[in-house]
Amino acid sequence: MKMPDADLAVFMAQCQERLERSFDQWLPPARTHPATLHEAMRYTVMGGGKRIRPMLVYAGGQATGADSQLLDRPACAVELIHAYSLIHDDLPAMDDDDLRRGKPSCHRAFGEATAILAGDALQSHAFQVLSNGPSEAVDADTRLRMINTLALASGSRGMAGGQVIDLAATGQQLNIAELEDMHIHKTGALIRASVVLGALCGTTAGQADIDRLDHYAKCIGLAFQIRDDILDVEGEANTLGKNTGMDQRLEKSTYPALIGMQGARQRAAELHVEALDSLASFSTDADPLRWISAYIIERER
Repeated sequence: MKMPDADLAVFMAQCQERLERSFDQWLPPARTHPATLHEAMRYTVMGGGKRIRPMLVYAGGQATGADSQLLDRPACAVELIHAYSLIHDDLPAMDDDDLRRGKPSCHRAFGEATAILAGDALQSHAFQVLSNGPSEAVDADTRLRMINTLALASGSRGMAGGQVIDLAATGQQLNIAELEDMHIHKTGALIRASVVLGALCGTTAGQADIDRLDHYAKCIGLAFQIRDDILDVEGEANTLGKNTGMDQRLEKSTYPALIGMQGARQRAAELHVEALDSLASFSTDADPLRWISAYIIERER
């Protein structure tokens, strides 16, 4: 396989172009009543972020023979869920962060009340986007499974549950098993759902293939969080687009704090290898998944 940098850059640009076009089409126009709410939704979603989760939808779909047009709705839906979670995560009641994606966080730009409602609206809109579309493109049973997959990953047994665990752990010393459990819920659940949603749109994946892709996603989800923890220590706010050192200020358990920076890097590298092993039976159509795994442990933002 070729070095992934140039290939990943092309794939990433293609995904981002499709995604921005989808957002512009499916998000309510900013001037639609109530305009302030729709402005806040678009402010949060449009034109920013790494877009890792929608990229994983497109990559999971490519690995399983999906028509790229079928992937636009699930890719859009997972990023809307992610965007809503970022709005709420930045609130004073959560992490109290004033900077997101290089600009004032939603509650700083629009006020706390509007930010909360914008997050709520983005969450419900994600399921509206995912549930619509021509019935001949994705059959009803598959569409229902996709909705269930995203709902489970977003709720109390996924991302929201992980956030509660995170809040309860503030100021507490977690062990590695407890830390990984928290991040499997908070970060990993939506990453796993992204890959599975793409695979469900494919034509070549049986359940065994979906299980292997799910394990791949579990590995990169943990690796993603480890890299986030590392960047919170050694990254630059201008590069990251968000404040650094927040974990230490909020007294949160992190991988570098528990196993040191070298141990954290080693654990991320091990998860990358395990992720690639999960893709061993897949053809070069799964190369974007391989590139994304490498990118996750090497990224600078």
